[in-house]
Amino acid sequence: MSATIIVGVDGSEAGNRALSYAKRLATLIGDECTLELICVVEWSPYTFQTTEENALRKKNRQEELNNANSRVIAPALKSLEESGIKGHGRVMHGKVAQLLNSVALETNAEQIVVARSTEHGLSSRVFGSVTAHLVMSANVPVTVVS
Repeated sequence: MSATIIVGVDGSEAGNRALSYAKRLATLIGDECTLELICVVEWSPYTFQTTEENALRKKNRQEELNNANSRVIAPALKSLEESGIKGHGRVMHGKVAQLLNSVALETNAEQIVVARSTEHGLSSRVFGSVTAHLVMSANVPVTVVS
């Protein structure tokens, strides 16, 4: 029986803790386990944009997705490969909790692993209150790593 575990990563120390825990789970489960690494780039709907900014929005969004792929997903996948663990990675754009849950449903995942963070900045936005929302709304079990 195969098992898929969704892992929320963002390149921070908190995201690395979630990845480490998921790698341990994958090792315990064995060869049938696949880790699906998800990095979500959020776009704030609460900023007012000029006409020029709107024109550049699609290009900027693509640059952010490419940066997240090269800085977060690629190194994490290399780490999995070095550990002999099967994995896939994606960078997505949107709301973190909704996307992690939708990928879990799409892949028939067993669980979602994320980290709780006391840090400020991007990781606190990604894994702060989003974690609570994910725990309350997910269709699969959520493991929160401290």
